Amino acid sequence: MDLESIECVSSSDGMDEDEIHPHHHSEFPSTKPRNGGANNNNSVGPNAITPATSVHELLECPVCTNSMYPPIHQCHNGHTLCSTCKTRVHNRCPTCRQELGDIRCLALEKVAESLELPCKYYSLGCPEISPYYSKLKHETVCNFRPYSCPYAGSECSVVGDIPFLVAHLRDDHKVDMHTGCTFNHRYVKSNPREVENATWMLTVFHCFGQYFCLHFEAFQLGMAPVYMAFLRFMGDENEARNYSYSLEVGANGRKLIWEGTPRSVRDSHRKVRDSHDGLIIQRNMALFFSGGDRKELKLRVTGRIWKEQQNPDGGVCIPNLCS
Repeated sequence: MDLESIECVSSSDGMDEDEIHPHHHSEFPSTKPRNGGANNNNSVGPNAITPATSVHELLECPVCTNSMYPPIHQCHNGHTLCSTCKTRVHNRCPTCRQELGDIRCLALEKVAESLELPCKYYSLGCPEISPYYSKLKHETVCNFRPYSCPYAGSECSVVGDIPFLVAHLRDDHKVDMHTGCTFNHRYVKSNPREVENATWMLTVFHCFGQYFCLHFEAFQLGMAPVYMAFLRFMGDENEARNYSYSLEVGANGRKLIWEGTPRSVRDSHRKVRDSHDGLIIQRNMALFFSGGDRKELKLRVTGRIWKEQQNPDGGVCIPNLCS
């Protein structure tokens, strides 16, 4: 799809239309640290090596440098390595070049079982201390782990906390930023029968002290293009549940309305899109909404975001609309 033929306008609460420019599928190099500027320097002196640290070094695979988990293999000379790397080195010890065989280092596995270690995201604020064999599982779901860049147009590998990623989206990907909890987008396409997989737009909204990513896409579903809009929350899933949003598109006395909870940016853009968790407009309906001779696509998508509040009397959620 020719991206230059797409027009998108957004408004804050006053619904005044401002120009929003579409974004091309390209990767922008970031000059900022990939970990969002987190300080990973440890204030441990050269003589302050603890026994736990020494054991942890023993548990580091000499080939891939990752932590080793059972089965831990060793050669006849006692050199260890992880099971994944055992196949990579063709059953030869990478240290002494002796044949590895099928000897397990049960003593080191037992030592690891007795260890408790801090989460690798402790420098980002995680206080969790986990048994060695549970540490990896915790780190995959740790609330303090960095977020991946939510930009959909390229395989951007930048990670960081939310403030860092907001600045990254604005400065490196040139994403449009808006304040307010209502929006008004117009999507224009001169030839609606042509669509690449996928054409998309991203806008970031700031309201209720949080950031939200509004995605609008055209992509091929089967033999025909569809158009989809959905919202992602820049935070964890448990926080996302505190908010709701609605999207509406229509014309000629007809309209489609979608209401839902924004998905966390922990869920990838593709995962949300492929689950169809948003407002989906089939091409025939989109052309009907466009009016005229149906040779040009003109869609206006409006919506709002609100925060769910607990009613202290009734115990039910009531919407808190931004003023």
